[in-house]
Formats: sequence, C-alpha cells, structure tokens
Amino acid sequence: MILFLVNAIIVLFLAAPILVVMATAFTTTGYPVFPPEGFTLKWFARVFETGEFTDAAQLSALLAICATAIACTLGTLTALGLSRWKGRGQSALSAFVLSPILFPTIVLGLALLVFYSRIGLQGSFLGLVIGHSIITTPFVVRLVMASLSEFDPAVEEAARNLGAGWWRTFFQVTLPLIRPGVLAGGVFAFILSFDELVVTLFLAAPGMSTLPMRIFTFVQYSSEPTISAIATMLIVVWALIGVPLYARFLSIRHK
Repeated sequence: MILFLVNAIIVLFLAAPILVVMATAFTTTGYPVFPPEGFTLKWFARVFETGEFTDAAQLSALLAICATAIACTLGTLTALGLSRWKGRGQSALSAFVLSPILFPTIVLGLALLVFYSRIGLQGSFLGLVIGHSIITTPFVVRLVMASLSEFDPAVEEAARNLGAGWWRTFFQVTLPLIRPGVLAGGVFAFILSFDELVVTLFLAAPGMSTLPMRIFTFVQYSSEPTISAIATMLIVVWALIGVPLYARFLSIRHK
C-alpha cells in the first residue's frame, strides 16, 4: 500500500505540469489561468485559423521526416559497423559518433552557422536537414547498438552460408531482428527534430519558421492560451499515435 501511494505521488508530480497546461487551453480568459474559468474551444480554432502556425507545423513535420529518414539510415549502418569492428580505435570512433549528444546545441548551432556561411548553405532547407540529422543520428546509433548487443551473429552466418547476399541478409534477417532499436531511434529522432529550437534559430532563413520558432516568437509578445492549445494537441497526438506504436513495436520484452 505504501509503495502504491509513493508511485501515485511520483506519477502525479510528473503529470501535474502537463495537466495544468492542458487545462489552461480551455479557459475563457485571454491569458492562461488555472483552474480555468469557463470552457471554450476558441483557442484551438484560432490555431487552425492562424496560417503562421499551420505553415510552421507543416515545415516542422517535413523537416523531422527528412531528418529521421537520414538518421535511421546512417545510424543503423553506423551501429552495425561499430558493433562489428573490434580493432583499435573503435572506442574513439564510437565516442566521436556519439559526441553531438554531449555538445550544447548553442555551440553546435553556432559552429554550423559559421561552416554553412563558408560553403553557401546558410538559410537553406538542406542545411536545416543536415543540422537536425547531426543531432538525431547519435540517438539512433545508441538504440540500435542496444538491440545489436542481444543479436546473435550466427544467424547472419547461417543466411550467408545458404547463399543469401549481404543486402538480402540485412533486409530479411538482420533488420527484422533489430527493428525495435531502429523504430525506437526513429521515434526519438522525429521528436527531437520536431522540437528542436536552438539549432534552427541559427540556421533558418528569415522566412523559414518551424513550429518551435513560431511558439518562441509568439510567447514573447502575447500571453493568449493559444500556445496551451497547441501543446494540448501535440500531447493528444502523441498519446494516440506514439503510445500504441511503443506498445506494438518498441517493447524489448521477449515473449
């Protein structure tokens, strides 16, 4: 009973800020207030009526999809190489690949800005995709390597001995077995890219605003609960799509 109460308090402590934000999205006042006064959906309607938010959400989604595709491809292949290379320098190379996790995003954003200004990629969508891919790829590498730690290389050797080529072995044997790690890395990559603000502020052109940038700009000049409505929709989307995906594909429990 005591353990149940402790767990309930912890869950409530973690969920309380989210619940407060969701509640303020329905208030009738022109600013977020908790408990909400009255009930209205006008702030949700205003999100869709404001083209700046919808356009920014579309750009964020497109950017996240491109970055996730690149991160999953490079991250999976890199993890395969690192897990099978046992020679000298493997630890150093692994640390280098995972180093973007340790660097502050403001340092990475400034470094990319200086580099892009020299090669002509500043303010371009391609530059944003590359920047987001650099941030997200290490997470894919880490999660795929976790899946590979339980992978038996004898399965691949058996497929090769039966005449399967490298690509056929990878797509029909290796990839299905490490799929939980790849999918988990893809989910992490998409969320990180969609939510990234600092690097995007450095690299985006003046007319290229993602949803985090639009939210950041909006809260500086307005206190309307519109942002609470956007946050509520993102939470609901994750609950309806992300949680079932996690339960179906990302569980690493063996049956």
